[in-house]
Amino acid sequence: MTQQTPRTFTKRCAQGDVMFIRIDDDKLPDLDGWEKVKPEGKELIVTHSETGHHHVLLADDADMFENKDDELSAFLTVHRASTLEHKRPYDTHEPILFAPGTYKVIRQREYTPEGYRRVMD
Repeated sequence: MTQQTPRTFTKRCAQGDVMFIRIDDDKLPDLDGWEKVKPEGKELIVTHSETGHHHVLLADDADMFENKDDELSAFLTVHRASTLEHKRPYDTHEPILFAPGTYKVIRQREYTPEGYRRVMD
């Protein structure tokens, strides 16, 4: 997907408007009521961009779960080492290599006159 060498991390990392915190598998909350995110083709879109420059992993490498009542958080389970890519040909965020494990996904929010909403870069 990319020619850049991906950076690695052990506990937390960010790419653009999204932060990842590695959690112990036994700290994963009950995901009853959470929905598994469906891949788009071979890609799992971790964070959408209104311009199509999504942050993605290969769909076979990970599963992500979202809750309609909490659009700022998600959980990501990475099955094998996988690189998060920012799908933009210019001014792109550095790729990040994820080790197998469980991660909390935290998205930035911004204030609008209608109230807070999730940031999309």
